[in-house]
Amino acid sequence: MPQGHVYILASKRNGTLYIGVTTDLSARVFAHRSGIGSAFTKKYGVKHLVWYETYDMVADAIQRETTLKHWLRKWKLELIEKSNPNWDDLYETF
Repeated sequence: MPQGHVYILASKRNGTLYIGVTTDLSARVFAHRSGIGSAFTKKYGVKHLVWYETYDMVADAIQRETTLKHWLRKWKLELIEKSNPNWDDLYETF
């Protein structure tokens, strides 16, 4: 079974957030940045990778994504700031 990645994209610091899951993080984020990832990310300009986690099994990544989508916004912001306090775009460095 392939690895899975859970990721959060943002339009800007404390801006609109998008949570997703994929087996190919590089290709998926590239699609979002190109405007073909999803209608939501294209409409709101959500294209900065600000957080991600990698799982050995994609099923675990899907479960984590589902959990995060039910979190309060405050908790999501705290999760991002814990590992990426400057809200750097991680796409260039992963």
